[in-house]
Order: sequence, then structure tokens, then C-alpha cells
Amino acid sequence: MREPAEADTDAGATDTDEQSDAARRRRRAQFLRELTEARELRDRVQPRRAKAARLRHAMRMRTFRW
Repeated sequence: MREPAEADTDAGATDTDEQSDAARRRRRAQFLRELTEARELRDRVQPRRAKAARLRHAMRMRTFRW
């Protein structure tokens, strides 16, 4: 008689795993949006530093070997 109860528990665990995965993805997406917004704000507030960072990144990309 325990087998059906265990099967229900497994199905419930799968449901909660999917829900927790969905919640985790939503939280991650929100975090990444906020991070991007913070970077854009920093770039607007410190344009000289942002330009230097862009130039450094471009140099790094030019010298990177594929």
C-alpha cells in the first residue's frame, strides 16, 4: 500500500521542482535586468570610465586568439 503514496510524492516533488526552477529562472531574470540597469546607470554617470572600459574590452577582443 505504500507504493501509490510514494508515487504521489514523487509526482509532487517533480511539480515542486518545476515550480522552484521556474521561480529561480524568474529571480535570475530579474537580477540580470537589474544588473544591466545598474551598469547602464554607471556608464551614464561615469562616461570617461565607461569609454576606457569599452576600449580595454575592444583591445582584449582584438588580441584574443580563437
